[in-house]
Amino acid sequence: MLRYIGGRVGQAVVVLWAAFTVSFVILYLLPSDPAAILLGQAAGPGAVISPVALARVRHEYGLDQPVLVQYLHQLGNALHFDFGTSISQGQPVASLLAEDVPPTLALAAFALLLTIVFGVLLAFLATFVPASWLRRVLERLPAAGVSLPTFFVGLLLIQLFSFTLHWFPAAGSNGFATLVLPAVTMSLPTSGVLAQVLIRSLGDTLGEAYITTARAKGLGRFVIHARHAFRNAALPALTILGLLFGATVTQAVVAETVFSRVGVGRLAQQAVTAQDIPVVQGIVVIAAALFVTINLVVDLVYPLLDPRVVSTPRVA
Repeated sequence: MLRYIGGRVGQAVVVLWAAFTVSFVILYLLPSDPAAILLGQAAGPGAVISPVALARVRHEYGLDQPVLVQYLHQLGNALHFDFGTSISQGQPVASLLAEDVPPTLALAAFALLLTIVFGVLLAFLATFVPASWLRRVLERLPAAGVSLPTFFVGLLLIQLFSFTLHWFPAAGSNGFATLVLPAVTMSLPTSGVLAQVLIRSLGDTLGEAYITTARAKGLGRFVIHARHAFRNAALPALTILGLLFGATVTQAVVAETVFSRVGVGRLAQQAVTAQDIPVVQGIVVIAAALFVTINLVVDLVYPLLDPRVVSTPRVA
């Protein structure tokens, strides 16, 4: 078990290092100059940037150093959760993240909860209802949910539930009501993926011999589904929950833009536009940290449900 945990923790560390390194290389290879962008925004359109001012800003942010020195310096600071100062906003990246991460995290957590509820309910109904035509309809709904663009779903929900029914606000970040529409928007594609996995897994599980034995004992269909089949069928779905959380965080960029919410999505959009390297790297590292943490938790819970994961075969 300790070897299993150590291997998963080591993989998480490698993923974090790779995320930081790849983001640094991509941002460094961009043709534009962050210092020139910063001075251009301050001076206004059409203004001539002084070479002296450009050199001063580049020196201030360490952009005039060799690329390897910049990489090692930023990597060392990132190990202490210090991502430097925002080039475009002039504030510490850590303070910007501390302000914008909690709203995004709350939105992503609520969206993941809705993903689990919608996905499990749809998969259960698709394999439980007796009418074959209704089963076929329910089995095709997940594919429709996955194929719908996030921005289109968001705009449709705004039109229906905000402008027509006036049930939820169309924008904002204050109160639980503002979470509902963006969370539903983000959960539809991911719940479709979860439902697809569960439907296939439940279909295979219901054909197992122990399910036949349970039917022979006279157990009802609901009891067989809920108690006997669902636990084993849920194991493959549990594996992809970490990936679904990562997809949910990614969709937050679109959802926060559509619903005008404060969060990492808006911050990422502004940072990429301004080529604000410290902010972009901070966001990448934080997002990767959340992703590997969720996956690590899933990997550690999985052996509790299926001890065969950490069992090692004996060599004769």
